[in-house]
Amino acid sequence: MGLSAAALLGGALAVGVTVQGDDRLAPGLRVAGVDVGGLTREAAALALKEREGAAPRVTVRAGPRTWTVGADRLGWRADVGASLDAAARASAERNVLERLQGLIGQARVQEFPLVTGVDAAKARSGLATLTREVNTQPRNARAIFDKTTLRYAVTPDAPGRRAAVEVAANAYAANPALTTLTVSVTEWKAGVTAESLRGHALLGNRLMRPLTVRLEGTDLTGELKPLQVANLYWVRGEGIVLDEGMVKAVFKRLTGEMDRPAQNARYALRGGEFVKVGEQAGRVTDRQAALAAFREAILNPAVTTVVFPGEVSVPTLTAAELPDPAGLELIARGRSTYFHSSPQRRVNVANAAARISGMVVPAGEDFSFLGALGPITPGNGFVGGLIISGGRTVDGLGGGVCQVSTTTFRALYSAGLPVVERNSHSYRVGYYEPQVGFEAAVYDPGVDLRMRNDTRAPILIKTVNDNARSTLEVQVWGVKPERTVTVHPAVILSRTPHPPAQYVANPEMRPGALRQVDWAQDGYKLYITRTIKDSRGVRTDKVSTEYKPWRAVYEFGPRG
Repeated sequence: MGLSAAALLGGALAVGVTVQGDDRLAPGLRVAGVDVGGLTREAAALALKEREGAAPRVTVRAGPRTWTVGADRLGWRADVGASLDAAARASAERNVLERLQGLIGQARVQEFPLVTGVDAAKARSGLATLTREVNTQPRNARAIFDKTTLRYAVTPDAPGRRAAVEVAANAYAANPALTTLTVSVTEWKAGVTAESLRGHALLGNRLMRPLTVRLEGTDLTGELKPLQVANLYWVRGEGIVLDEGMVKAVFKRLTGEMDRPAQNARYALRGGEFVKVGEQAGRVTDRQAALAAFREAILNPAVTTVVFPGEVSVPTLTAAELPDPAGLELIARGRSTYFHSSPQRRVNVANAAARISGMVVPAGEDFSFLGALGPITPGNGFVGGLIISGGRTVDGLGGGVCQVSTTTFRALYSAGLPVVERNSHSYRVGYYEPQVGFEAAVYDPGVDLRMRNDTRAPILIKTVNDNARSTLEVQVWGVKPERTVTVHPAVILSRTPHPPAQYVANPEMRPGALRQVDWAQDGYKLYITRTIKDSRGVRTDKVSTEYKPWRAVYEFGPRG
């Protein structure tokens, strides 16, 4: 039969049961399905640990992609302490009678949920990792030059996609019980769309037209073909953008071909004797104004002819300032040989030698080899020949000009003229032997040979070229200065062996054929000196040279 509450209480007191001081949780308490009644808090926590490790599965959707992962990957966690706090409060609120009922198995059952939470930062990180492939950058439209149609075309743009990870992470943190998370995916527009670029491409195509330039006050002109004009600009998202480097290079070429600089008075050989040739004014481009006009014309499709503003070029040396030809003396000479040169190289040697012969350098001014030579262009009589470019010996315009600059350097160096600019070749060149180091490389534009006339009178450059004997001589004439110049042999500081030969397949060659296109040379560090004795005393100067080690290169026809 059942017992009354009083009987239960009396029985408990009779057997000495202490209800109020017990630290165990009251019977009948459950947390997340785990019976924690009658357990100490520590024991209950251990019982719940196993449940804590069993994280639920969460399905994440972002656009067309779906993933199902453990909630712990998204920052989900069970809070055992908070879960037991609720059970402990309920245990404390039970009266003595309820506790005694629990002792005999009649306790009221109370269920408490497992308290969970989500770390929003970890949720963002986990979602960002899952949706990484969903995120894409927008693809800008581009204007491309179609080499088949020779016209600009526009490639399509594509929007980017961005998963709204922040919003989804915050939603999950607010409701850790969620088992499905939807991450919205938004599109963002490309910065350059095909629609915005199409007008620029149309203008780029209209700008491709023949363009004629003319020097003001003359009938001197230059011509650019449509594709040459197209090389002067880019079609970009912001519109037509000039390629400044190309614009300046083409402008320099055009002005170099059209300009007619003043000709200083000079000497010429007639009947074996020097005679004076008078000066002559010229006309050249007003560089600043002409470049501005050129830029403007390139960008205006309606313009097909542009006039470069010009200005008078005034001679700096008159015939009256030239010394009496009868008083000219041979001050110094330089010599070189060019045996085994190709016919093209010989043409360039002869042309360059003829162009600088008769050049007069006023006292106190610099001799510029490129200035005396003029542009290295087909229009000035130069043809293709071997040059050093891009780390290789290759066919290029003007190969052989350096034979003349080298010989000129030897003459001016022997005359004692101060060196303003002198550049060596990349590697030791056989044409300039055996006088190693006594050479000067030039390249149009930008690499020049410059030496100052420090004598008290103008000097004359005269060349003697003997193609039959493959010899070239450059002479320096003027009023001989009162000084002696002693040129010393080169001092070699170090030598570096050349690298092994390189073999390059050339599909245009017959299978099995082999030809040498570059030749090996050891590298050197060296210097040359000269001693000058004049009224100021005795001084020695030095010119340093460093030749790179150079590999031989062979081309061969690959076998099928």
